[in-house]
Formats: sequence, structure tokens, C-alpha cells
Amino acid sequence: MTQRAVDSSGKPKPRRPRPAPIDAGSELDPVHPMKLPDSAVRSTGLTAAEVAERIARGEVNDVPVRSSRSVGEIVRANVFTRFNLIIGVLWLVMLFVAPFQDSLFGYVIIANTGIGIVQEWRAKKTLDGLAVIGEAKPTVRRDGVAAEISTSEIVLGDLVELGPGDKVVVDGAVAEADNLEIDESLLTGEADPVVKQPGDPVMSGSFVVAGGGAFSATKVGREAYAAQLAEEASRFTLVQSELRSGISTILKYVTWMMVPTAIGLIISQLVVKKSDLKDSIARTVGGIVPMIPEGLVLLTSVAFAIGVVRLGRKQCLVQELPAIEGLARVDVVCLDKTGTLTEGGMDVTEVRALGGADDPYIRQVLANLGASDPRPNASLQAIIDAYPSPNGEAWRCTEALPFSSARKYSGAAFDEGSGKASSWLLGAPDVLLPDHDPALGEIEQLNLQGLRVLLLARAQGELEGPQGAAGAEPAALVVLEQRLRPDAGQTLRYFADQRVATKVISGDNAVSVGAVAGKLGLPGAEHTLDARRLPTDPDDMATAMEENAVFGRVTPQQKREMVAALQSRGHTVAMTGDGVNDVLALKDADIGVSMGSGSEATRAVAQIVLLNNSFATLPSVVAEGRRVIGNITRVATLFLTKTVYSVLLAILVVCFQVEYPFLPRHLTLLSTLTIGVPAFFLALAPNRERARPHFVRRVMRYSVPSGVIAGIATFATYLIARHYYTGPGSLDAETSAATLTLFLVSMWVLAIIARPYTWWRILLVAAMGAAFLVVLVVPWLQGFFALKLVGTVMPWAAVGIAVVAATALEFSWRLVGRRFPV
Repeated sequence: MTQRAVDSSGKPKPRRPRPAPIDAGSELDPVHPMKLPDSAVRSTGLTAAEVAERIARGEVNDVPVRSSRSVGEIVRANVFTRFNLIIGVLWLVMLFVAPFQDSLFGYVIIANTGIGIVQEWRAKKTLDGLAVIGEAKPTVRRDGVAAEISTSEIVLGDLVELGPGDKVVVDGAVAEADNLEIDESLLTGEADPVVKQPGDPVMSGSFVVAGGGAFSATKVGREAYAAQLAEEASRFTLVQSELRSGISTILKYVTWMMVPTAIGLIISQLVVKKSDLKDSIARTVGGIVPMIPEGLVLLTSVAFAIGVVRLGRKQCLVQELPAIEGLARVDVVCLDKTGTLTEGGMDVTEVRALGGADDPYIRQVLANLGASDPRPNASLQAIIDAYPSPNGEAWRCTEALPFSSARKYSGAAFDEGSGKASSWLLGAPDVLLPDHDPALGEIEQLNLQGLRVLLLARAQGELEGPQGAAGAEPAALVVLEQRLRPDAGQTLRYFADQRVATKVISGDNAVSVGAVAGKLGLPGAEHTLDARRLPTDPDDMATAMEENAVFGRVTPQQKREMVAALQSRGHTVAMTGDGVNDVLALKDADIGVSMGSGSEATRAVAQIVLLNNSFATLPSVVAEGRRVIGNITRVATLFLTKTVYSVLLAILVVCFQVEYPFLPRHLTLLSTLTIGVPAFFLALAPNRERARPHFVRRVMRYSVPSGVIAGIATFATYLIARHYYTGPGSLDAETSAATLTLFLVSMWVLAIIARPYTWWRILLVAAMGAAFLVVLVVPWLQGFFALKLVGTVMPWAAVGIAVVAATALEFSWRLVGRRFPV
């Protein structure tokens, strides 16, 4: 079953009929004639029997394209972690030496890991489904008939057709070439396209930038480089993410702190105090477990996975998960006008004959130009729609020059019959006309109205070569009106409100592009610049990029240089596009965004593919990224506050030579109510805060003072309780008082992080406080968690110390906020 491209309304785009196969003795295709080498003939491709024979021999391109990790990899990544190993060993120890309630932390980890696996599996299903929807299918000629098939169905020796924007999916050798130019930059890093002739090799991973042709597959399956490239291009990854790398850095520091502290705690509890062995082990484990911020990694994975599912419902394929985070950090968005601000289709509104040219003859020329190109671009397709077939007998095409974004025009030479021949060029007026031609003034007025103008000119010499357009005689102006996307204006306003600069970069006339941008309300649309006057010095170019909003007549190489210039000024750049001329810039941008109906090459290099072809989906991606970054920053502060006070308490216990104040059950209860449950809700809540850099520094600025204050307040309560309660069995009362202080201080940290308050955030904090109160008043729960407040003096003293600590927390957070403003 073949896959059809769709327009913005979801309807299949009209497809031009493919040329019929020709006889072996025919030199030219009678439907779409083109200049071919004398020795070349159009092959009919493999027969059905030959295809079956190759499939039987296993010579088929059956390497699956993976869009996500396998289920086994997901399970391994979530289960076999460094901290799960530590906690697992401690859990097994507690199962043998302590009551059931002291081993609850192990069951919590199992539940959390299970949640992580389920969420990532859901994300995998979403990614796999969207990847199949967005997969482009190459056109293969078999038995003389061209048909679209899946990449995995290509067999050795298949004849694969190529056109502008098509990616070479397997290695092969060129069989047919019509001005075929292939970009191999993804393989070699060389930006200049390579002209291919019959017999030349083509490598999978390259793509066509101009012309057309066909190649015979010489390597398929795992032997072809495409198998590796396709897998790496669309694979589920969690790399090059500031959030992920920051959490890894934090965990590395935590490990360094935890190991010596844990060793000191073990020695203190088992040797120095000479306490009951089982009780000492239980309290040692109770001191080690809370040092590990195991839930932080889990919640980050869950937040990313849920983000993928949410965006998938909006037909947005995230090929690399950090792209969700990356787009939220973007401060400059570079847009290609065609296909982004405007819909792919255009309409011919007027044809103005120049120099006394005959109007019916001009229309006949345009009709034949449309018929000469089997793979028309959007402009030529509009002409074909307006003049669908030549009037009278079709002229014979003797030479064809496909459109190239580098030269800005296409052309064809015809034998009109009766010994009359002519050559025609169709393209950008300001490229085909000399600088002072009087027609440029008329064109300028049309451009000011946001109309696109093409010039039809009679060529005087060879179509190809550096002098191909020299001396061309203007014959007519073809006026095209582009269809604006109805949601583009709203999207531009969103980026303006979010302080994200928008740059429109187009190969069209700068004035025309500026008029279109102005209609959509782009801020600074009046600041336009013709890219041919763009400075070549990188620093000067960066200045011009920052001062202007609209750029016209931009070449593909310039797009790449513009992205680099913006990045040199510290900007995080996103590039959107759907054409072959956008590929280099998409590849170099921090985040590449491709339209689903765009060329296969753009989809291969982009991190985000908008399968619904709607630019309006981008705000959803930005919002999802901000939700992930902002919320993970919040919950990371919760987790690391616990780590800091746990390490500090262990150090104080070793220094003061006292029993560790808590059993595992106490810290399991505190972690669940002040971190685990609240963090899950906070991590998935809406968050529109602008993403900010330096994740580790920002988290540590708040978590370190918070953890120190909580640790000191808790240990002070514990020491006072040790002097207040005397006699055997007093440790339970001391622990209960210390637990009360630590809970109240941790709740205040949660209350600060939950700001700004909404009804559900207030309810969340209140529910956690109520749950702890239930534990304190229900006898069965008191016994289960070994918590019972004795008397009134010490419990109220614990509350008083917590109030002082809360005041210190408020002061420290405000101080940090003033010294390190956002």
C-alpha cells in the first residue's frame, strides 16, 4: 500500500501521472522527453520473478528501522541502575534483620521502577506508530511500472527512481541521470552538491538537490550504510540534554559524598556504640537509603515519556527526546516562509506579457514548461494547474534544466515543429534580469503586496553553465499568490509573547517575504534584507541577523552560515523547513523541525517532525519542554534537599557518637509524603516558566541551604530530646520528636516549591500534612511506624524549632533569589 502526501486539510495532494515506460528502441520519453546520453535507455527494472528470486536468496533490505528502544532495553535501563543495585542489597539485608515496615523502601522502588517502564513503553508505542506514519516510501520501477514500496521491500538490483528531495535509501550505481545533483554532506561534510552521471556510485544517506534519475541497488540490508544511518537518525535517545547531563553530574557528586559518609555511619553504629546488632543495622540502612535520590532519575524519564505521548496525540514525532527540552530553551526560531508561514500550494493570479509578446503563445510556452518537468516544485505546479495541457500538439522537449535553489531558475528547450526551436527560463526576476531593467520596478510593486513573481524569459544560449541566464529576453511575468496558513499569525504572536525572536529566511524576494510576514503580524517585518547584500564576515553577519527579521534570496549555504552566526552570539537556534534547501541549516541548528509533507532528507535530519504539517504545533512542543524543565527543576530541589540533610545527619551522628535517630520506616514515610507523592504530581503539572540554563547550579543553590537547615534543625531536636527523655526505651520518643521536626521543615520546603499556589497545589500540600497527622493519631499506624509523641513539652519544642527553621528557609531562598536573579 503506497503512502500519499497530504495537504494542510488532511486531503491527499494531487499526484501527476508518471511517465509510461518506453520501448527499448526509443531514445526519448514521449510524455516527458529529456536529454539523455546516446547509450542510455530507460530500463524497465526487475521483473516479478527476479524480485521473488532475490527475496528467496535473502537479498532484501529487511533491516528494521527503529524509532525507539526495545522493550528489553527499556526494562534493563530502568531496573539495572547503580542506585537500584545499592537499594536492592540494602532491602535484602532489611528483610532478614528488621520488621516488614523497615523494608517498605524496597517495595516503593519496585513500584516506581514499574511506573517508569510502563510510561516509557507507552512512549515507545507512540514513537513507533508515528514513525510508520511519517515514513517516506521510495519509488521503485518493476516490470516497467513505477510504484511506491516500503524501504524494507527493496531487493538487490532494484531500479530506484530519484527526484529533488528524495533520500538515497540504499547504496547503488546511477543508471539514469537528468542533471542529477546529489548532496553527500551527511556523509562527507562537504556542502557542495555532486553532479552524478550514469555509472557513478551513490551512497545511502545522501539526497537529491536538483534533477532526477534512477539508480540500481548494489548493497541492501545490513551491508548498506542506510541501515546504520536510518537507525541512528530516528532512534530513541537521551543524549546531549542539559537536564540529563545535569542529573548525571549531581548523581556523581552524591556518590562521592555518600560512600565515605556511609562507611563512617556503619563504623559508628556497629563498633563505637556497640548497640544491638539488628537495631544498629536497621539504623545504618535508615541513614544510607535517603542519601540516594533514586526517584529523580525515574521522574525525569517519566516526564520525558509522557511528553512524547502528549505530543504524539498532536501528530508531532519527536525523533530525539532531548528535542522537547531543547526547543524550550530556544530563543531564536528561523522559519522558511514556504510550507511554514504559507501552505504548500499557490495560485496563478495573473500573467503579464512583456515586450509585446503574444499572450496565447506565452500560455502555450508555460503549458509546455509544466509538461517538461516530471517532478515540479510548488511554483511550477501552480502553473500546471492553471495551464494543465499544451494547446494543440505538444512540443518535443530536447533539453530540460530542473529548478535549483542555488541558481533560482529552471528551463527547457523545445522543438516546436516546422523547424522552429526555442529555449526558455523560468525563475526569479532579480536573478534573470539586469539590475536596472525597467521591469524590476513593476515587480517591486507586486512584491510589496506580498505576491510572488516569476519571470519567463527566452534564453539565448545553452541552458546550463555560468552564462546560462546571460542575455535572456523577458517575455512575461507570472504572478503567484501564496496561501497563508490560518494559524501562522497566532503562532508568531506566541513566540513574540515568549520573547523568542523569529527570523524568516527564504529564497524568495525579500520585499515579498516581508509583505507576507507583515500580513501575519511578525514583529519587525519591516526590517528586511536581501541576503545577496549580507556581510560575509561572521561577526558582521551575526549583527545583521540580530538587527533584521526578514531575509530574502537566501542560498542553502547562507542558511547554514546564518544559523552559525546566531549561535556564535550565544543564541539557541531552531530551524524549520520542508525543502531540500533547508537540510544543511536543519542539520546545524540546535533543533531542526521538519514538516511531515517535506522532503525525506529534511525528515531524516530533523529532531522534530510535524506530521500534520502545522506550524501551530510548535507552541505545544515549547510548552511541553518548559513543563519538563521547570518541573524537574522543582522536584530535583526536593530530592536533593533530602540527600543533603541525610548526609549531614550521618556526619553529625558520627561526630557526636550517638545512635542514628531514624529507622528506615520513618524516612520512608517522610519521603513518601514530602517528596514521592508530591513530586509525581508537580513533575506532570502545567508549567509555562521560561527555560533557564545552568540546571545544576540553580538546583544546588536552593537544595544545599535547605538541606543544611533541615539537617541542623532535626539534629538539634534530637539532641534536646536525648537530654529531655531519660531511661530505657527513650530512643523511640527521641526519634518521634526528631521526625516531627524533619517532617514540618520538609513540608515547608514543599510549600515553597509548590508556589505559585493554585487550588490543587494547596490541596496537595494539605493532603500530605493530613496524612502525617493521621499516622500520629491512629494507634495502629503509630505502632506500625514506631511514632508516638510523649508528653507535650518536647513535641511543642520540636514544632518551635521547625518554625525557626522555616523562617531560615524563607530568608535563605529570598537571599539566593536576590543574589542570583533570573
